[in-house]
Amino acid sequence: MTTSDTNRSSAAAPRITLWSFAPAAIMLLLGLALGLGPVFAGGLLDDEDVAPKPAPAPKVEKKGALLDDEDIDAPPAKPAPKAPAKKGGLLDDEDVPAKPVAPPKPPAKKGGLLDDEDDASAKPVAPPKPPAKKGGLLDDEDDAPAKPPVKPDSKDNKKDDGQEDPHVLLYNADAYPSASKCATCHQKIYDEWRVSNHAYASISPMFHKFEQRISELSQGTVGFFCMRCHASVGTTLGEPRELPLWERSQVSREGVTCITCHRVDTEYNKVNGARRIEPGNIHAPVFGSGDGSTLAELLKATPTLDPVGDKKGPAMKIHSKAIHFEQISKSEFCVSCHQVAVHPGIKLEVVWDQYRASPAMKAGTTCQDCHTGKVPGVAAGYEIGPAAIVNGKPTPDRKHTNHSFYGPGYPIAHPGIFPHNPKAEKWKMETWLKFDHRAGWGSPDFEEKVDKGQVKVEFPKEWSDPFDREDARIIVEENIKLLHLKKSHRQQVMENGSRVDGPFFATKPSAGSGLKFHYVISNTDPGHNLPSGSLGAQPEIWVNVALTDPEGKNIWESGYVDKNGDMADLHSLEVAAGKIKHDSQLVNFQTKFLTTNVKGTDREMYLPINVDIDQLPFIRPSGFPITVMNHPPFIRMESRSIPPLSSRKASYSVPSKLMAKPGKYKLAVRLRSRAEPIYFMRFVGATKEMEQSMNEWMMDFHAYAVEFEVK
Repeated sequence: MTTSDTNRSSAAAPRITLWSFAPAAIMLLLGLALGLGPVFAGGLLDDEDVAPKPAPAPKVEKKGALLDDEDIDAPPAKPAPKAPAKKGGLLDDEDVPAKPVAPPKPPAKKGGLLDDEDDASAKPVAPPKPPAKKGGLLDDEDDAPAKPPVKPDSKDNKKDDGQEDPHVLLYNADAYPSASKCATCHQKIYDEWRVSNHAYASISPMFHKFEQRISELSQGTVGFFCMRCHASVGTTLGEPRELPLWERSQVSREGVTCITCHRVDTEYNKVNGARRIEPGNIHAPVFGSGDGSTLAELLKATPTLDPVGDKKGPAMKIHSKAIHFEQISKSEFCVSCHQVAVHPGIKLEVVWDQYRASPAMKAGTTCQDCHTGKVPGVAAGYEIGPAAIVNGKPTPDRKHTNHSFYGPGYPIAHPGIFPHNPKAEKWKMETWLKFDHRAGWGSPDFEEKVDKGQVKVEFPKEWSDPFDREDARIIVEENIKLLHLKKSHRQQVMENGSRVDGPFFATKPSAGSGLKFHYVISNTDPGHNLPSGSLGAQPEIWVNVALTDPEGKNIWESGYVDKNGDMADLHSLEVAAGKIKHDSQLVNFQTKFLTTNVKGTDREMYLPINVDIDQLPFIRPSGFPITVMNHPPFIRMESRSIPPLSSRKASYSVPSKLMAKPGKYKLAVRLRSRAEPIYFMRFVGATKEMEQSMNEWMMDFHAYAVEFEVK
């Protein structure tokens, strides 16, 4: 879809599919000519239109057209009376055919995963387990950190008086432990990670809107493709793709969490996010860049952790082993999620392709050197420090890998939800979404005005207590400080990886004459293009240049934005509506998808979905090896980004009629960056709050101005 044509932005769905229906339509017409069967509106066949079947024996239809078990393949003889089906046609346990009595076994989790007590080492008879929630998933309060499962038959869970120790229960781990458990010894790493793009991967509201839109357009046939990277643990746990974020497990909401990398023992490369996470509780072996000798020595001296809170309970075990995993220190470890080819056969993420042809790879510089070192975006070495603090004592100093994972991305989620904050788990996610942090709820000034009746607010039931609002405000302010730190890192990444030189005048500026000049935009990053990451719809980097006359009036500008915050290019909704002028001199480094029209030439589109006409429409894969053309039929990408250590000229021309006055003029320039265009956010159904947050994070860098005399 595009909004480049006036008054046609509402035709989103047809435009997405029409251009790609040509080959499918030809096959369809050919099928009709050969008498291959009827096709109904939209190309979808009802069940009864598929090859006719012999007339079945009469059956009694239940209310709602649902049949009970006894209605399926019923024998001629009248069956014995059965208990009535429950609401929705589901049977209770007693309705299932009886089986021989067998010793009770612990129930498997959804997806066939077992809790620690279900391991081979566990006793044959397991204790009762709490009932699963809808879909087999547990709510937040059922997670291990909040209400860990009790193992009354475990001696490790007993105090001397035989009572369960709450400190031990806090660490009663599941097979996929949360990052908050790792924070006990790795607080510095946890604090770096919890505000990172990795930690944001599963929470991102923009990701979920985008992923849902793709699923709708493809009739769900994309499956778990996107979730495998953004919520790898949740996918492993078998959580449904469409499950709301607030119904997911805590570790699933953590996105690319600790175990996503440190419980992988197999080398993967270009596999589109498919990697296996080794299950195991918090004490199971971990995989990392070290050789494990430090932990081995530590285990000899301190095999357990001190109890939490007080010193009366028994000590806790720590990791049983640290295993060296060579690939985790190499760029190849990042490939499976940062080099992605989508279903039509086109590459959406090309970071690896850019890196493997870059000067950085030739010099032996890894992704980790720039994105986890001590200087954001620059291979300037690493900090030195302890990997953990165990029982109050730091481990020996070593290379510290910064888990902020510096990059250009940023969060637009509610600050009570992100960054991850264990204190925030006091309230559910749905409750946080009702907390109006922008209005100042919980701040001293706001609450004082409420007390004096100067501000009247009808608070939701969950936030009617002013003490709750004040406690929530403290958490929000703590998270906002972390977001400011993240914004600082992002600024450094952008400025360390680019440069702007100029202006360079083609002729001497003079009154009554046109002004021609240019800037040189350079990518100083040796590792990948500027910008890099996801292509097509995002990210955006463009040049904004403005000229003011001797009276300080802005007389000319390029790189301006419409009222939504979008560049005035072909996709601007206001340009399409004729409300503002198209920016014909715009210098924009955003890569675009180009698709072949049913009539005419190629056109820019920001989400090309070529849907096949079938009983179940799906994203059509290429019909021939895409290596022949390096892209599937009818789709290609036009890269406008700047390769590593390369430059591009941004040329401009100011009409002579605007340069009539002699005097001192000022020419200002800046690069602007944003993760998502607003027109694309609207296409996927983003909220106004999301749009506002996206624009608030829009960044200006390399901003400066020069003055020059016009005679």
